[in-house]
Amino acid sequence: MLFASKPIGVEISSQGITCALAGGTAGTPRVERVAHAPFSRETLQISLREPNILDPAAFIESLKTAHKQLLCPSKMISVSLPDGVSRILLLNHEGRFKSRTEAVDMIRWKLKKSIPFDSHDTHLDFQQLTVRENGDLALLVAIASRTVIGQYEELIAAAGLSPAYIDCNTFNIHRLFDRRLSLQEEYILITLYAGTLSIVAFFEGIPEFIRSKDLSGPLATDSRVYMEINSSLLVYKERFPERPVQTVFCVAAPGTAQSFQEMVTEATGIAPVLLETKSAILPGNSAPGDQARLFPCTAAIGAALRRL
Repeated sequence: MLFASKPIGVEISSQGITCALAGGTAGTPRVERVAHAPFSRETLQISLREPNILDPAAFIESLKTAHKQLLCPSKMISVSLPDGVSRILLLNHEGRFKSRTEAVDMIRWKLKKSIPFDSHDTHLDFQQLTVRENGDLALLVAIASRTVIGQYEELIAAAGLSPAYIDCNTFNIHRLFDRRLSLQEEYILITLYAGTLSIVAFFEGIPEFIRSKDLSGPLATDSRVYMEINSSLLVYKERFPERPVQTVFCVAAPGTAQSFQEMVTEATGIAPVLLETKSAILPGNSAPGDQARLFPCTAAIGAALRRL
C-alpha cells in the first residue's frame, strides 16, 4: 500500500500506453515510477470523428499491464490523449453566464458552424481565463466527439480503472513545466512531442493563441516542421502585431532537440530556452533520472500532477 494515495497519469498514443506515478508536493513534485506497454500498429488510430481503438482487447490488456507495473493499488487515473482527438479554441464572450449549463449551451450555439462533427455528438468543456477590460469573458474551449471520448472511457473502465480527468498532451506538457513558465507572463511555448507540433502564445499569463498540428512521420529536421512553425508565427503576428516575441521556450526529444532549437531560433529570431523533463521533476528511487528515458513520459507525468 506504499503508493496508495499517489496520483497516476496515463498517456495513450498510437504507439502504446505510458504510465507515471507521482509523489511529493505541488511545489516539489517527484516521479516515483514509470511504465510502458506497447501496441501493435493495428490497435489504435487517432481520429477526431471515428472511434480510435480498433482492437479493444489489446488496448485493455496493454493498459492493465502498464498500470500493474506501477505497483500501485489506486484505480483513479488522469488521462492524456493526443491533441488530434479534440479541437482547442480561444473564444471571447460578451456578458456573463447565469450557470454552467447556460454557458455550455451558449458556447455550443456560438460555435455551431465551427464544430467539425454533429453537434449532438459533441462533448464540450470550457475554462474561464479572465474578464477583459471591456467586460468580455476570455474562454478556453475544448470540443471532442462523444463517440470518441466515450470509447476511451468505456475501455478504461473495462480495464478496471477510473478516469478522473481526460485532456490533451499540450496541456499536460505545460502543466509539467508550469513552475518555470509561470515566472514569465508573456512567452511562446513551442513543443514537438509524439509527432505533434504545438504552439501556444501567452500574454499576461493566459493563452491568447493556440495551434496544434499532427506531423507524425517527419523528423524535427524536416523542412515541413520549420514551415509549420513559421506559418503559425506569421498568423500570430498578424493577429497581434503590437506584441513582439521576446521569450520563447521549446520542448523536443533529446535526439532532435538541437535541430529543433535551431529551427525555432530561425523562425523567431530568438534563441529559445529548452525545457527538459529531467529538470522539471525529481526522480524517486524507482524512476529514471535521465532525459532520454524521462522524455517519453512527459505527458503522463504532467497528467499525474493534475491530482497532486
